[in-house]
This record gives sequence, C-alpha cells and structure tokens, in this order.
Amino acid sequence: MWKDLREPVRADFGNTDAVCRSTQWPLYICCFGSMASMRVCDSMLPALAGEFAVRADRASQAISLFALAYGISQLCSGPLGDRLGKMRVIALAAFACALGNLGACLAGSLDELLAARLFSGVAAAGIVPLTMAWIGDHSPDGERQVALARLLGATVLGMIAGQWGGGALASSLGWRSSFMSIGAVFALGWLTVQSVSLRIPRDTPAKQLAFVRQTIDILGASWVRLILLVTFVEGMFAYSALAFMPTYLDASFALPSSRAGLIASSYGMGGLIFSLSSKRVVRRLRDARLARVGGLLLATALVTLAASPFWWLSVPACALAGFGFYALHNVLQNHAAQMAPQARGTAVSLFSCVLFLGQSFGITMGGWSISYASVRVLFVVCALGLLVLAVVFAHLLRTRHAPQMPRVRE
Repeated sequence: MWKDLREPVRADFGNTDAVCRSTQWPLYICCFGSMASMRVCDSMLPALAGEFAVRADRASQAISLFALAYGISQLCSGPLGDRLGKMRVIALAAFACALGNLGACLAGSLDELLAARLFSGVAAAGIVPLTMAWIGDHSPDGERQVALARLLGATVLGMIAGQWGGGALASSLGWRSSFMSIGAVFALGWLTVQSVSLRIPRDTPAKQLAFVRQTIDILGASWVRLILLVTFVEGMFAYSALAFMPTYLDASFALPSSRAGLIASSYGMGGLIFSLSSKRVVRRLRDARLARVGGLLLATALVTLAASPFWWLSVPACALAGFGFYALHNVLQNHAAQMAPQARGTAVSLFSCVLFLGQSFGITMGGWSISYASVRVLFVVCALGLLVLAVVFAHLLRTRHAPQMPRVRE
C-alpha cells in the first residue's frame, strides 16, 4: 500500500546529536508558546466573563474554538510539513501565531477575541505535531519515546506559564497583557527557527501521494483507527477536566484567578516530573503497564479534586493528574509517531487533529454540563471515563504484542 511513497530523508543518526543541538531550542520556544497560547484562557474565564458580561460557558468558547481550529487544521499542517519541510512550516506558523495573539490583545469585543483565538488555533496547528514528526525523522527507534517525553518539558512549561501567567497577568496588568506576552514569545520563536531552518536541507520526499489518498491509506490500518479513537476519548475527558480546574477552584474556594491558575498549573508540574523521569519510567513499566498506571493516577487525582473539602489538597491532586495524563499520553504519542513512517508528518497531524477535536467536544460538553450540574460531577465523569479507557487500551497493547503460540497440527 505504501510502495509509491519514498522514505523521508533522515539525518544520519551518527550526527543526530549535532543536528538536535542546533535546532532543539528554537523548536522548544515555539512549542512553549503554542501550549501557553492554548491554556492562557483557562484561568482568565472569570475575567473574560466579567469583561464582556457573558456566562462562563460562553466565555469558554475562547478555549474550545482554539482547540477546534487547532484540531481541524492538522489536516493541512501535516501534509504541508511533509511537502515543504517541517522546520519551514513551523517558522511560518510561529509568525502567524504572533499576529493572532496581537489581534486577541487588541480585541474590542468577545466576538473579535473569539475570531483572534480561532486564527491562533489554525496557526498553532503547525508547531507541536510537526516537532513530534521532526523528532521521529531524526531519532533512532530505541530513543524516540524518550525524546518525545523530553519534548513534554517545553510543552508542559508552556502550559504552566499559560494557566498561571494568564490569571496572574489578568489580575495585575489586565487580560490583554497575557496575549501580548505570548505574542512576543512567538516572535522570538519565529526569528530563531527561521535562522536555523535556512541551514537545514529539505527533509521531505521528492514525490508524495495526494493528501486524500495518503490519508485513506493511513486510515486503512485497523490499529491506526484504534489509536485515533483512543486519542479522541482521551482528549475529550482529560482536557475537559483540565480546562475547568481554575474555574472550579475559584467557584469552590473563592480563590483569586492568579492563585487558582497557579494551583491548576501544578498539573503541568506533574507532567514536568514525568518528563524528567521519563527514561527510567518508560524502560521500567513499558507501554501497557505505563498506560494503565497513568490512567489510574489520573482518575485518582480527579476524584480527589471532586471530593476534597480543602483547597490545599488540590495542589498534589493536580500534580498527580498531570503525571498520570502525560504517562498515558506518552504511550499514545509513541504509537502515533510510528503509525506511518513514510508520511510521518501527515500521520502525527491526524493524531493531533483527533486529539484536539476530542478536546473541543469535551470542553463544549463540559461548559454545558456545569451550567446544569457542577464541576465536581464533571471531574468524576472524566475520572471514570479515563480509567476505563486506560485499562482497555493497556489490554489491547498486551494483546497486540503478545507472542503468538504456534499451532499444533493433529
């Protein structure tokens, strides 16, 4: 099925360290900005609702529209990265993100803000997934999962900065300053990636299938479809819970936005701890057990958040949730990066598309549900869904990799 595709040109793995040293920091800056932009509105929802005199579910569209645009645009960014070069597309995306955040800073109404967030989501779609694909192209098979786990460090720090910084800057300097700060990060990322990409040869095949045929070929494998289904459900439950953590802390414990955002950002600290310990954890637990442990930790943390009568218990609970989520998500990332080596940019972008379509759907449903129930109920539902998902996925991984017993002829 893949005979018409050529293997992407890869860097010589003997020179991988030298290549990575010259490119990792510019890529990390862009990934940092992408995740900060995605999460910056989480702790600003009360401020945005008050500024524009709307309900929380209406203000939450600043999150869900970004995720929706981000997810759908993966269908374009992946093929563009495969055809034009991943580094070049990342540089262009960072420049567009800088413009989008400048537009959000200057928005005079909620509709203008939503339009800017939509544009930013489209632009940001070309950063983290293509960075994952670039790592897949330039990392040996035995090191890919560890390299992807280390990439989490930059994205997790971006998430922490977005969740905490968004609320802190909104409380002290106004919500517009948050978008201006992220725009400056993207401008820096664009300049540095642009300078690096000029020195890197084109890393794409000379001939590729048309996008529709290529996507159909990728989706023809049942394992690929299963990975994408698990990814959608993970995004729906995990990101829905994450998006409403600051709102929960504000409503349940009357914490100011800056403190609520800081506590919620400990979710990212848990992810950072996983990133730093990933080499040891990944090799010790392997895929199936790592997925099951991640789901169990994530579910335990969300139930603790829902049942806790004290705000300070939210700190370890959020950190535990972050560690559990990134443990589970790392397994999915690893399998996504290997779904279609001949068209890795397109395959990883499909993975991200499904992840953030799930996120957008989950946040929309979460915003609707808290209008009729409570965030605590939402946390419990998400915990149960993620636990079941992790157990089922771990079972499927064990089944897939189990050695086949030879048949005995009678």
